[in-house]
Amino acid sequence: MAFKHKDIIGLQDLTREEIELLLSTAENLKEINSREIKKVPTLRGKTVVNLFYEASTRTRTSFEIAAKRLSADTINITASTSSVTKGETLSDTARNVLAMNPDIIVMRHAVSGAHHYLAKRVSCSVINAGDGAHEHPSQGLLDMLTMRQQFGKLEGSRWPSSATSPTVAWPVQTSTA
Repeated sequence: MAFKHKDIIGLQDLTREEIELLLSTAENLKEINSREIKKVPTLRGKTVVNLFYEASTRTRTSFEIAAKRLSADTINITASTSSVTKGETLSDTARNVLAMNPDIIVMRHAVSGAHHYLAKRVSCSVINAGDGAHEHPSQGLLDMLTMRQQFGKLEGSRWPSSATSPTVAWPVQTSTA
């Protein structure tokens, strides 16, 4: 099965099979971290722009190191050190970033819907690295991967109350118990 989405903005857009494909791919790539040379040519010649409108350490550095280990060129843009501080809009930033001809834009933004807005305006892929209190699909996938590794499966597993997300219903039952 091939992954057929241009963007990953929310988990609700993905089928069970697509989520399983992403989790299996992540498990296979995890082995790279234990190598002496932590690099594979998967994204050689590709450019990943990490566009962060919110402060982030773990998420931003995780995306950056993942892209580098897959041999992508990375560009990191944070709102606090960009023209956003001078009033540049998301639309203006999108046009400027597109001039760099990226293959993927990983964006964290406090406004729910900003990722949909960006994805409609760019030809490259957009990955939601968190949109305020609404959704954080990469964190949801990481949580599912951890549960699958711990329990061997996802069905019947309980979602920890601290990670509950109303948009992630498959394949775990949300619970605070």
